Amino acid sequence: MQKVAPNFGNYNLNYNFSSLIQPKISKRVTLRWLLDRYSDVLWEPGSHKYNVLSFVGELDEILLGTTFTDFTDEMVDSLIAALRKRGNSNATINRKMAALSKLLRKAYRMGDIESLPEFKRQREKAGRIRFLDPDEEARLFARILEISDLYGRLCIFLVDTGARLGEGIGLRWQDIQGERVTFWLTKSGKSRSVPLTERAAAAIHASDRRKRGPFAGIAQPKFRAAWNEAKQTVGLGTDPDVVPHILRHTCASRLVQGGIDIRRVQTWLGHQTLQMTMRYAHLASSDLDICVPILERAARRKAG
Repeated sequence: MQKVAPNFGNYNLNYNFSSLIQPKISKRVTLRWLLDRYSDVLWEPGSHKYNVLSFVGELDEILLGTTFTDFTDEMVDSLIAALRKRGNSNATINRKMAALSKLLRKAYRMGDIESLPEFKRQREKAGRIRFLDPDEEARLFARILEISDLYGRLCIFLVDTGARLGEGIGLRWQDIQGERVTFWLTKSGKSRSVPLTERAAAAIHASDRRKRGPFAGIAQPKFRAAWNEAKQTVGLGTDPDVVPHILRHTCASRLVQGGIDIRRVQTWLGHQTLQMTMRYAHLASSDLDICVPILERAARRKAG
């Protein structure tokens, strides 16, 4: 129903009362629908995106494809409870909830849902940090170099820079200035620059300059297949922690064991929080050796 107000000079005021009282109609969505809509925007192609798709797909399956306009705290609680029943650790639950949170925040900003739940990080146990000793590295790298010189040089680059696999493959020639590289495409979204060791620099400069980057063109699935073949050959096939990410752990561990302070290690690795870097702090325990003579001198004084 429309009503035309009286004419005041040159102005006609039109009121559409029906539009004022029309109720808002909210569409109902599913996690799968949101994932199909926004996954390409939120996550770049690669192993991380593959994991995210798997995580959110599992959560949608737990919810039995439930449609919603509000994603409530109760829904989050039910997902966490279901994941615990499936044997998921708190660390795994946190990763899945982080993917869910990122997707829901995007949906909320775009007007697809009307409210957001509260996400509380689950307390994680200090996990085992596995890193390669020099002999393991030598045997593993030698076999990978036999399979592919390019793959072997990538491994050398990763272990001496602490870069993630995707960061190494994504490196471009313009990101290399002198003996320093800058990683722009990082998990945290923040760039970082690190200097190169001699062998890391050699691993880069042996690559074909006609390609976009020193390791451009490497497909992660093929590299991981070569890695698994190599670790099986050198006797590490039964260790589930010997995955390409172990090269990042190895770099961090060597820095800490070499006496580099934890803040510098955090900057080198590009960790967002110091807590993430503190996982390696126990490796600096050799610094405690200086405490022993002090305690022994005190004991001798007391005995005398």
